[in-house]
Amino acid sequence: MTTRTSSELHELATRVLVNAGASPANAGIVADALIAAELDGISSHGLARMAAYADQLASGKVDGLASPEVKRAAAAVVTVDARHGFAFPAIAAGISSALPIVRETGVVAIAIGNSHHCGVLGHAVESMARQNVLALAFSNTPAAIAPWGGTRGVFGTNPIALACPRRGQGPLVIDLAMSVVARGKIMQAATRNESIPEGWALDASGKPTTDPREALAGTMVPIGGAKGAALALMVELLTAALTRSHFGFEASSFFDAEGGPPSIGQLFLMFDIQTFGGEAVLERIETLCRAIEEDAGTRLPGVRRFAVRRRIAESGIDVPDLLYQELLRRASMTV
Repeated sequence: MTTRTSSELHELATRVLVNAGASPANAGIVADALIAAELDGISSHGLARMAAYADQLASGKVDGLASPEVKRAAAAVVTVDARHGFAFPAIAAGISSALPIVRETGVVAIAIGNSHHCGVLGHAVESMARQNVLALAFSNTPAAIAPWGGTRGVFGTNPIALACPRRGQGPLVIDLAMSVVARGKIMQAATRNESIPEGWALDASGKPTTDPREALAGTMVPIGGAKGAALALMVELLTAALTRSHFGFEASSFFDAEGGPPSIGQLFLMFDIQTFGGEAVLERIETLCRAIEEDAGTRLPGVRRFAVRRRIAESGIDVPDLLYQELLRRASMTV
């Protein structure tokens, strides 16, 4: 294991992406997202994604030079065409455009189409909550979950996230996928030749499996059974349908350079706290948080993540040696 500072790894990740064909600006924004995932201990959405991202840049599956096209489609609707580039610059552009609008309208929707993997979705809504905005986020992903009772992946794992401002401390952040576990963890287990717990995934015939390769050829188990599959369907409608992007079963993989752009969608809903009552709203939020925390053994969502973030920021980010050497190799390549 190699330990490096976040700034060292950010510079390395940026070089890898630029060498593969991204503009320096886009590479920096993507590197921001990957390092943020590492700092939160979510390595499945961090530097482990670099090889796939770089290969997709080189193949043209993702356009590293794309500049998101932002429009105000209505008083409280911002649309962003990611133009088959990375999701992170498109999300940043949408939030930047929507923040001043939500102060006027109280509520704003940001609809992002022709997009790509959005990483840790909670980071985007957290950034809004730190601007006194309660935010909801949805993203569809390539097919991984079957309709309840089926065996063929139609829906993605389709993460949803919410971040809520709190008075005098970090936001309340809820971030979860519609599958029991993130697909990235299955990929990591396959790479390490490790088994996965039963209950995470089904094989191609719809039977439970602990083999990650059989799981990748099959489907993910949705949270809450039939209810989770229905929620995954709802996310498909809120993202791909509203942005006229690919549904999960139409999207190519985030994990390889095969096929065309995934072209999936994201939707963000923003609620300006001041418009809805300001301090009175924040006090109601604290009343609920206190009621949760007063029950011994409970923990508010996001608290553990912030603690991990502080610890890793102080101690440095641990990167597997093989991954670190691969990053160094790719950083020295030229295209």
